[in-house]
Amino acid sequence: MIVVTGATGNIGRPLVQALAAAGAQVRAVSRTVAAADIPAGAEHRRADLLRAGELAPALAGARTVFLLASGEFLGAGGDLGEVVQSVRSAGGRRVVLLSSQGVGTGNHPADTEEAVRDSGLEWTILRPGNFASNALQWAESVRSERTIAAPFADTALPVIDPADIAAVAAATLLDDSHADKTYELTGPEPVSPRQQAAALGAALGEPVRFTELSRAQARERMIRFIPEPVVESTLDMLGSPAPALQQVSPDIERVLGRAPHTFSEWVARSLAAFR
Repeated sequence: MIVVTGATGNIGRPLVQALAAAGAQVRAVSRTVAAADIPAGAEHRRADLLRAGELAPALAGARTVFLLASGEFLGAGGDLGEVVQSVRSAGGRRVVLLSSQGVGTGNHPADTEEAVRDSGLEWTILRPGNFASNALQWAESVRSERTIAAPFADTALPVIDPADIAAVAAATLLDDSHADKTYELTGPEPVSPRQQAAALGAALGEPVRFTELSRAQARERMIRFIPEPVVESTLDMLGSPAPALQQVSPDIERVLGRAPHTFSEWVARSLAAFR
């Protein structure tokens, strides 16, 4: 049995679908999951990682567990060590953790990765960079005004399609040969916010105007829905990225045998949100 936490998110949902399509026994777990959220043949169970002591029913029979320690979980004081202990107590043998590139560069705390590495379980760690789906924060302004406002207009990072993260996660969950490995996951080329606006305009067939925000303006917007420490570290990564954050990693091609999707390919699939 493979248990997927965060199963209704933009990584968890396609991950559950991929695992079910591969014929794996899979259980989708989140605070809100329902039968309508999962493919035929998969199980579902509601559970909250913040209540590690109540996870036993969701983890029962699990051999491998996909853990997503979200910013919301960490901002609420979540302890991944307690969650990993619950996995061990349920008889789990291996954990695949969705971490972030920021851990490798020191922008984000390493506590979550250490909790997994020190657990005594087999582990695989995935460190994705900037998600292409972060562009959905602009969907309303693109629909209504054909405008985008963002900081650091010309700082380019190799944004990654969440579908590629889910595909790598599925591969590592299905194949034990990925145990005790850490993968850096990026898109195929660096893309700046201004270039993302241009890609959206090209797909829509009309210009999307770009306005650059100051760091302070961006912080004011982000602090409304992201914990303050995460806001500051994210702005550091976006505004003054370490060289490692701007490099294209070969790990997606190594794991999947194909190149990662481009930002424009993600836009083509997601265009309905911006029309």
